[in-house]
Amino acid sequence: MEHRNRAVLVSVEQFDPGVTLGRRPGAGKDAKTLHRTLSKLGFKVDIHTDLSRDEIYQLFLKESRRPVKDCFLAVLSSHGDDGCVFGADGKPVQLSRVFTYFNNEYMEKKAKVFLIQACRGPDLDDGVEVDSAGDTRECITSQHLSVPVDTAVMYATPPGYGAFMHPLGSVFLQTFCTLLKQEDNRNLELTRLMTRLSHTVAYSFQAKGGALAGKKEMPCFLTRLTREVFPFAEPGLSAISLVTTDESTRTPSIS
Repeated sequence: MEHRNRAVLVSVEQFDPGVTLGRRPGAGKDAKTLHRTLSKLGFKVDIHTDLSRDEIYQLFLKESRRPVKDCFLAVLSSHGDDGCVFGADGKPVQLSRVFTYFNNEYMEKKAKVFLIQACRGPDLDDGVEVDSAGDTRECITSQHLSVPVDTAVMYATPPGYGAFMHPLGSVFLQTFCTLLKQEDNRNLELTRLMTRLSHTVAYSFQAKGGALAGKKEMPCFLTRLTREVFPFAEPGLSAISLVTTDESTRTPSIS
């Protein structure tokens, strides 16, 4: 049986009773848009909603040992702080732990991409919904050394900053899906696509109203890729076409 590229979406919209983290209207919209966009690009997409911390750990441990064609894509969307996102039970999911699951023989030489829609710092002012929480000092940890080889992580925002959420979806994930509707973007090497995503979010979005009027968001990209990766090119391309080290086939540039 031929394996497919896989995408796993973990979205927390509603937290358990007693958890002092607000509901995240817009998370469901993001999940639907991602499912539709990635399915059209040949990914097998699974959506998991409102999981607890332990359920999220168990899910990614299992997914890290399942076969994949060329690329595994994970999306984590929740309230968060630097180094973690929160399960529906309000407990922190350490991203460093999730990343280390994928440092194994099953994922060796496979491209691994993580998109993190969550705050990485203090709350923003009241009246604007953001993906952040309060005092979460236990989450403050450096996860960079835990990122396996051939892995890229794209955060909605740099350390210390908040990520915006709207009932119609997050600016980060909605922009990502909008870019993938265009063939020129789908055929970009991953680092160039992420650069274009950062540029679009940074220069096309600004918050409106109140004290946050004019505030912006800037995604943050971390990569340990050792080769060029083309995960969103047209379905049916071979692994050699998707992941190549032949620099002569692509012109190195930034746009």
